[in-house]
Amino acid sequence: MLCVEIIKLLAGSTLEMKKPHPCGARTMRLMRVGSICRVVCTGCGRDMNIDRIKLEKAIKSVTPPANQIDEK
Repeated sequence: MLCVEIIKLLAGSTLEMKKPHPCGARTMRLMRVGSICRVVCTGCGRDMNIDRIKLEKAIKSVTPPANQIDEK
């Protein structure tokens, strides 16, 4: 049985991607979380809808939103 770890994603998180967007930026802002996630490029402002599975494979690191860091 294959065990896959699900990445905890929160709206407002900043995602660092493994590969850069065509504009050159490697960071994306997560706007909506679900089976299809909405992300916005921090470099050019491009708004994209990406399947969660494809997004999780492309993520290098996740920085939670500022309001979630304080609650820990």
